[in-house]
Amino acid sequence: MEETLVQKDSDCLKVVVYGPESTGKTTLAQQLAAYFNTQWVPEFARNYLQEKYDNCSEACEQEDLIPIAKGQIAAENRLAPKANRVLFIDTNVLQTYTYAQVYYEGFTSKVFEEVIKAHQYDLYLLTYIDTPWEEDDLRDKPQEREYMYKVFKASLEVNEKPYQVLKGTKQQRLEKAIAMVENLLKEHGK
Repeated sequence: MEETLVQKDSDCLKVVVYGPESTGKTTLAQQLAAYFNTQWVPEFARNYLQEKYDNCSEACEQEDLIPIAKGQIAAENRLAPKANRVLFIDTNVLQTYTYAQVYYEGFTSKVFEEVIKAHQYDLYLLTYIDTPWEEDDLRDKPQEREYMYKVFKASLEVNEKPYQVLKGTKQQRLEKAIAMVENLLKEHGK
């Protein structure tokens, strides 16, 4: 596997905030990092694609997928050594690949599949679609939220990733996520 796609070893636990667009992932990742006094990894694709849209009025294309994956992994590798027991990750390569399979019907990639299999995360927090939709330049599936949730849930199950679903208000989600992460830390003696 190409070096820029390798997940570096780390002593911290890794929790991915994962799910369809506009379900509160970034807010939750920030809140959890603040609560646990640690680092969080922003979604690389958001800044990358917003810059592309602002500069060229272009949407994501298949040739953007590997640079997005490399950028996301680089950010995770850079922040993991600075994490205090746990690192929160706002989306990851599995998320990018899942979107690609929806947007580019029939899309497959051995590179993505190898990365997804090789990378280890301790927990995925799957955000449900019960948050209000917030429109922006990059979001485009407000009528397909239930379908997209099912796709993201299925991707976790097919890839045998450990996950918990988060529903409710922002505060309810945060409280549930804190309890889940505290249990995870205890299980790992951290």
